[in-house]
Amino acid sequence: MSKQAQLSRLSSSALLGTAILTSAAPVVAEEINLEKDQKQRVTHEQILKYSEPLTENGTDVNLGSMEQVTNVNQLRDVSPTDWAYEALRSLVDRYGCIVGYPNQTYRGTQALSRYEFAAGLNACLNQIERLIAASEAIAREDLDTLQRLTQEFEAELATLSGRVDNLESRTAFLEDNSFSTTTKLAGEVAFTLAQAFGEDVDSQVVFTDRVRLQLVSSFTGKDKLFTRLTAGNIGNSFQDETGTREGRFAFDGQANNDVVIDRLHYVFPLFDDKLKVTAMASLAAHHFYAEVFNDRLNVGGGANGALTRFAERSPIYRQGIDRRSAGIGFNFSPIEKFEISAGYIAPNGSDPSEGNGLFNGSYSAMGQIAFKPTDTIRVGATYVRGYDTSPFRGSFLWGGTGTNLGNLRLTAANGLTIGGVPANLADNPVITNSFGGAFQWDVNPKISFRGWFSYTDADLEEGEATILNYAGALVFPDLGKEGNLGAVVVGAEPYLDDLDLDAGEADFPDDIPLHVEAFYKYQLTDNISVTPGVVWLVNPNQSDNNDDIFIGALRTTFTF
Repeated sequence: MSKQAQLSRLSSSALLGTAILTSAAPVVAEEINLEKDQKQRVTHEQILKYSEPLTENGTDVNLGSMEQVTNVNQLRDVSPTDWAYEALRSLVDRYGCIVGYPNQTYRGTQALSRYEFAAGLNACLNQIERLIAASEAIAREDLDTLQRLTQEFEAELATLSGRVDNLESRTAFLEDNSFSTTTKLAGEVAFTLAQAFGEDVDSQVVFTDRVRLQLVSSFTGKDKLFTRLTAGNIGNSFQDETGTREGRFAFDGQANNDVVIDRLHYVFPLFDDKLKVTAMASLAAHHFYAEVFNDRLNVGGGANGALTRFAERSPIYRQGIDRRSAGIGFNFSPIEKFEISAGYIAPNGSDPSEGNGLFNGSYSAMGQIAFKPTDTIRVGATYVRGYDTSPFRGSFLWGGTGTNLGNLRLTAANGLTIGGVPANLADNPVITNSFGGAFQWDVNPKISFRGWFSYTDADLEEGEATILNYAGALVFPDLGKEGNLGAVVVGAEPYLDDLDLDAGEADFPDDIPLHVEAFYKYQLTDNISVTPGVVWLVNPNQSDNNDDIFIGALRTTFTF
């Protein structure tokens, strides 16, 4: 036999094993014990190299989905001038042992370990066995080569067989004992040590808890049903002690550790996933379906982001939010850089009594356009139309943020006078038109700027009011190490800027109420984080006659 023929035959055997190894590699990678042997750790890294996504012309190629090659000319990276061309062609023609990547490449130049070669060899042996069982003719010299390789790799093949058996056993156990094949459970527990300080604040140190258990179910692979159970004893944070909604924690709201279903949403796509629909039966809110331009600080009322409700996202997205709210939201992406969101929520949507229900009571309707010119810059414009049959419900306008006057609690106790006389306005319906803008600029992976502004025109039966709120944030993702988060947020929670009443000239405190917040979330482990932080309220309730308020907190969050 000529030297060239011997080379071809040897390369044929090697390529035969390599050709199939990609289909077996995930099994090998899954079962390697990285704690036992350094050689296996190297093997694991090599195997992962074959399963990582490949990007070609901006498109991700899934390497886990292999395709049978019926003609060697299907492989784009193998040409007739290559030294292994004839060997590959022979394997395809005689045994059909070659499997190519989805992008029609073979990548025969990649290095492989003995374990990887054994995986490919084992797969090829199975193919030969099938051909023999079907009475197909097998060349004697190929059988001799396979026998020699089988003997040489006997230890590796035995190891692979044991790993496959073990994997099948473990898989069967997991299938028999899994919680659900369609549902995942995620949990969060937060312990918070906190206190509010100020000349006019009578507050003690408190130790509170908040627990969330969320079930996420999928029935088509693309849809999601969110069912969330929540309990806690934080209440309204320090609102009763400070006399203002300013500075309330993002994760407060529950009292007495009563367990409630506070979120029941179903999200599903339409029109080739360009349109996402969010049906909300409980705790409907605009931030569940629309971009809010505040990544990692906004975590939907969770205890892993910002400390306060105000720092979590612009209050414009909180209009109409309530545990009982129901509604629907749409998110449409017609082209890559544009996103259109629209939604409607009714705080008393489940109440069939007169003046309530989905369409005969309070509501909040939002429309938003988001533009993403680059991967690091996002901007948006938002409009919200609101109607509240009882504007002093407390949560309709700003969802537990803002000054008392900013929530249209127009009373003498909050400094309102009409014609110089202390006055209280009745709880009459109010119509609001709110216009907002927001942006997020990720300067680099470690520094990000965010900000928002909103202007609200409120139509009262007694006149008109103007409400403002705005903020800027400097955020430091992964500060110190991956998973950490630092941030400084400065702004003004919703406050009453102007009031024009039919009954006469209105007078009220009009100082800008500043909110300054700084916190640092330190990720102790993958599942435990500790977040110290402080909130400084200047001119609380928009009056410089009120002393500044400080709120200190130390939050520990467990996720699972």
